[in-house]
Amino acid sequence: MAQKNHGPSIKDDEQYETLREKGYSKEKAARIANTDREKAGKRGGKHPPYEEWTVDELRDRAAELGIDGRSKMDKDDLIDALRNH
Repeated sequence: MAQKNHGPSIKDDEQYETLREKGYSKEKAARIANTDREKAGKRGGKHPPYEEWTVDELRDRAAELGIDGRSKMDKDDLIDALRNH
């Protein structure tokens, strides 16, 4: 199958296509495909895992991302929604 060119906004077309085939949203696939892998490892890890956050902290983060239905979600649902946004 011929690789599609997604234009200058996508740095790694092959990775983008693979992520889309796996079911990732266009936004998330683009973010991952455009990540400089060398810098990403150095940048990450500043927050504890979501399991260590309070429900209020998780709801605040979900609000920042515009996740609907967050007020009725329990902790596990919030974590799932945040990870799959």
